[in-house]
Amino acid sequence: MSNTPMAASPLTRAVLEIDEYVSGLGWDQPARLFALVDTARLRAEQPSLAGRLGLEGEQETTAFTPIEQDEVPTGKPLDEFLGTIAWPDAVAGCALTVERLMLPPSAEAQVPKDLNGAALTKWVAEHPERQEVRMTVAVLRDGARESALRLREKDSPTEVLTGSDLVPGLAEALKATFEE
Repeated sequence: MSNTPMAASPLTRAVLEIDEYVSGLGWDQPARLFALVDTARLRAEQPSLAGRLGLEGEQETTAFTPIEQDEVPTGKPLDEFLGTIAWPDAVAGCALTVERLMLPPSAEAQVPKDLNGAALTKWVAEHPERQEVRMTVAVLRDGARESALRLREKDSPTEVLTGSDLVPGLAEALKATFEE
C-alpha cells in the first residue's frame, strides 16, 4: 500500500501511510482515528488478523500498523471526544486525521476582536488567504510524535510536510488518551 520513504522513522512512515490512505478517499472527509499497533507483536499474537490485514508479506521494517477505529462522532467537539478514549495495552500509539481551514500568521492581526465560535469560523472560511489542510497527527505512549500536513491546493504526495511539532495542541490531546 505504502510509497513512504524507507529512510523515515517508523512513526513517520505510519503517519505518511495514513496520509496516503486518507488522501485516496478524497477531500471533505470526516475526522478519522487510528490505533497504532506494533506490527511484529500483531503478527505473533494475532496471526489471523495480521493475515486479513495483508501483513504476512510485509517487510520487517514496518514497525507500526495503523488500524482505523469506529467513526469519530461529528456532533461532539473533538477535544471532548478524545477525552473519552482509553486504549488497551496492545496499542502502542494513535493517530488522527482531520481537515481544517488555516490562515497564515499574517492574518492574526486582522481577526476582529469581537468574534467567537460560529462567527469566527465564518470569518476564517471567507478569508481570501485561507488554506484547506489535512493534518495527520500520531503519538506513541512514550511521547514520541509526528505529523503530516497536506494542503488541498498542493494535493500531492511530494508536497506533504512532516515534522514532530507541526500541530502541538492536537498531539498533546492525543497523548492525553494514554494517561490514566
